[in-house]
Amino acid sequence: MKKIISGLTAGILAFSLTACGKKSDSNTIKIAYLPITHSLAVLETADELAEKTGLQVELVKYGSWNELMDALNSGRVDGASVLIELAMKSKEQGIGLKAVALGHKDGNVIITSDDINSAEDLKGKTIAIPHRQSSHNILLNDALATAGLTIDDINVTELAPTEMPSVLAGGQIDGYCVAEPFGAKAVSLNAGKVMFESAELWEDSLCCGLVLTDKFIEKNPENAKIFTESYRQAGQNLTKEKALETAEKYLSQEKEVLELSLQWISYDDLDITEENYNILTEKVKAYGLSENPPSYADFVKNDF
Repeated sequence: MKKIISGLTAGILAFSLTACGKKSDSNTIKIAYLPITHSLAVLETADELAEKTGLQVELVKYGSWNELMDALNSGRVDGASVLIELAMKSKEQGIGLKAVALGHKDGNVIITSDDINSAEDLKGKTIAIPHRQSSHNILLNDALATAGLTIDDINVTELAPTEMPSVLAGGQIDGYCVAEPFGAKAVSLNAGKVMFESAELWEDSLCCGLVLTDKFIEKNPENAKIFTESYRQAGQNLTKEKALETAEKYLSQEKEVLELSLQWISYDDLDITEENYNILTEKVKAYGLSENPPSYADFVKNDF
């Protein structure tokens, strides 16, 4: 039975970027996100829609996936840029959600301490992931499989993304896989090195997705369509230069960290294809994240 060590730190309290107490109206969509490069398409969309249409995007920033999912599942927000496996699990449990686009493609790395030189060296080590329901967990399983190992051969701990570089530098863990730019942060600090880029393990891997609640889609179908179409276009607009500009605006990281991080990610094709989703569901089942993930037809809405 795999060994999952409980998280070492609590998440950061959620707060909104907009004025305190502001109420939503029919022309406002509340979108939750974490301050990571995987959310850049949503952040870029908010900027573009504010200039081009009457639809306002109220960005709500969270410090942990658990807090974000609590807001999404309870209907306090209309949608989120979120780990797609977390949204799949909520859908499986009866929450009304639809995945309408990807957040990005690739964009993850497995970081290890300098004394780990191969996947075989991971045996017996402690490796951090942000959440059991994540592509980071899948990528870690994929990496272990290259050496004939399984998750049972290591210790896995769940940590908030922001904690991982410093915890690795302090020697409390031996490596991690997490959303960017926190892999690049460890490299910039000389606290760790890249063992695998996600594309080496799972090309065009699915990780984060744009998810909207069924309630919002049903009550505001036109706004849902405008937002989703604008989101896909924003992804197309995120060249490396534009992505860096958006990241510097919203993420509190050094420029060199963001530049390195953005070498590993793309935003130009954010459609969720049935083929790629089925690959994801097979991995989810194979690695024990879920026995009954939602089908493509039930979970993905691609007709905007």
